Amino acid sequence: MDATDKTEAPPDEAMDYGGYLRLPQLLGAQRPLTSEHDELLFVIIHQTSELWLKLVLHELRGAMARIAVDDLQPSFKMLARMGRIQAQMISAWEILATMTPFDYARFRRALGSSSGFQSWQYREFEYLLGAKDASILEAHRPNQGYAALEAALKSPSIYDETLRLLARRGFAIPADRLDRDWTAPYLADPRIEAAWLTIYRDAESWWDLYELGEKLVDVEYRFQQWRFAHVKTVERIIGFKRGTAGSAGVSYLTRALERRFFPELLDLRTVI
Repeated sequence: MDATDKTEAPPDEAMDYGGYLRLPQLLGAQRPLTSEHDELLFVIIHQTSELWLKLVLHELRGAMARIAVDDLQPSFKMLARMGRIQAQMISAWEILATMTPFDYARFRRALGSSSGFQSWQYREFEYLLGAKDASILEAHRPNQGYAALEAALKSPSIYDETLRLLARRGFAIPADRLDRDWTAPYLADPRIEAAWLTIYRDAESWWDLYELGEKLVDVEYRFQQWRFAHVKTVERIIGFKRGTAGSAGVSYLTRALERRFFPELLDLRTVI
């Protein structure tokens, strides 16, 4: 190959900031259905959340790919970036919480049956973290994200990939945890906790695995913060009414706080 060959496309001298970011399309995507002042806030908060979800999924898939080939250093950067993205998503609830019940009630009917529960990117995020629930998939069949969501359901989660890594490093990970029905939710296992305890009690010898464990805990910690902020924002704005599309609202969101992605990484803290 000639030394002057480049993999990048030649620069478009006519390209400007708005063209590169496709700002006309991006800024033209906010189309409130009413004339109520606060509806634009509602639309932008949810659209930006979907953009952050797109990026967090990109980083999560990248981290999983590096873990799968025992290349942990790049995965640490990706997981750390995920934490910063999650912090942005958490802070967005504070902006939405400036909307009062009266403000929301003035345009709520315009939402029809649309609901945040229909976000396939959010469900894909949960699936890749390990919160597998096949019953959710069917509700997303009409959506363009159905194929990606189905693939995530049927694939190993980041925790499954991590357990495979531990097995490659010589830890006694049960065979039924290395090759299982990936669509089923993960259940805690004392044998897995024992493996993590070995790592955490001798972190100097297993520093990269210890760091990976802490990075996963950090992701779960922020995810739970996001869930809590979601609950409290919904409670503040609509109280305990049912959500749009018939969702159970606050009661459903509160139950979600009890679901864990990486149980052994949290349980071992009681033992150490």
